[in-house]
Amino acid sequence: MTADEIKTLINNGLPCEHSDVSGDGRHWYAVVVSAAFEGLRPIARHQRVYATMGQRMKTDEVHALSIKAFTPAEWAARAA
Repeated sequence: MTADEIKTLINNGLPCEHSDVSGDGRHWYAVVVSAAFEGLRPIARHQRVYATMGQRMKTDEVHALSIKAFTPAEWAARAA
């Protein structure tokens, strides 16, 4: 899989205000900003992002995905 393919999966599965995916083809890093994360703990946010991958995590198409998940307000506060 490519970074663009992973980003597309995330964007299709979650309403994202911002997303970015990078990696080396095996280990991926995603920054995801979504209002869908409002009121969710970090583990629940990660589960929402992992769910967008479908079976790809289990079949090793996506070996490792490190996630930083923010609400729009948290993201704006980081930029300030």
